[in-house]
Amino acid sequence: QLVESGGGSVQQGGSLRLSCAASGYPLDYVVIGWFRQGPGKEREVLSCISGSHGTTHTVDSVLGRFTISKADAKNTVYLQMDSLKPEDTGVYYCAAARTGSVHDVCDTPRKFSFWGQGTQVNVSS
Repeated sequence: QLVESGGGSVQQGGSLRLSCAASGYPLDYVVIGWFRQGPGKEREVLSCISGSHGTTHTVDSVLGRFTISKADAKNTVYLQMDSLKPEDTGVYYCAAARTGSVHDVCDTPRKFSFWGQGTQVNVSS
């Protein structure tokens, strides 16, 4: 099970930190990805991290503003989002892929088997 938290409403330029708490399995065995679905848009990948190696991949559109990390002791993955823009508005999901490396799965949402319920982020101008 994956549970996201940390969403909310912020003004442009603000920051939020999203959390994805995993239960039922340790992060060692999965790749965790963060995805976003904006209003009227398809779900897009943002960033992924390997639970075992800590390898990360972040898409160019948010690179330098969004940072993925993990806390093994808490079995939790974070997405630090800085310099937020109105176009970052959407529902943010975390998901787990149980096979493959970060580079194998990160750009393909269908390779992620387990999804959280999502957390809403609203960025106003």
